[in-house]
Amino acid sequence: MTGRGAEGPQDVGAESARRQGPADPQQVETRPAGAWEAREMEEQPQAQAQVRRLPLRGSAGAVTRCRDFTKAALVDWGWLPARTTEGRERAEDVLLLVSEVVTNACLHAGGPQELVLRQSGSDGRLRIEVSDGSPDRPRAHSPRSPAQPGGHGLMVLDRLAGAWGSAEKSDGSPGKVVWVEVARPSRGPWLRHQRPGTP
Repeated sequence: MTGRGAEGPQDVGAESARRQGPADPQQVETRPAGAWEAREMEEQPQAQAQVRRLPLRGSAGAVTRCRDFTKAALVDWGWLPARTTEGRERAEDVLLLVSEVVTNACLHAGGPQELVLRQSGSDGRLRIEVSDGSPDRPRAHSPRSPAQPGGHGLMVLDRLAGAWGSAEKSDGSPGKVVWVEVARPSRGPWLRHQRPGTP
């Protein structure tokens, strides 16, 4: 459905363009749904997009690891500490969205395989990607009462995310990537609390 491991974390700094010259106008390029947005961030050097990757293996402790990893990225990218109530709420939304997507992968997809965070340098938009080994896409269920336990993950995505969906893995391996996009609460430039050696 398309909507509106054990290794340590890997940080990728400001991405530089790797252009190989003008494309052949006769050549038609196809990509899985959602891949165009990632390509836009990765191939625009002027945007200075930031990418961080956390390889994962299994479900044990995955949610906590992903939240801690995301929180550290938000600090380095200037989302935290927030200077306004809106900024604080938006950062909390990001952490909740990460928890929901990772939890869904743990419960329904055999566990997450990788968390990728992509921040656009042009507008500060944050894209969260969680890959897993299951080909089954998230499907919205019939509306249910918030008082009923369980089954509210997609409701949270609908309410908090600017856009979300799922796509095939770009490398063609089995499984999928569930992605979520969150807009920055205000325009840049933003204060960065960058630790030495971090992008």
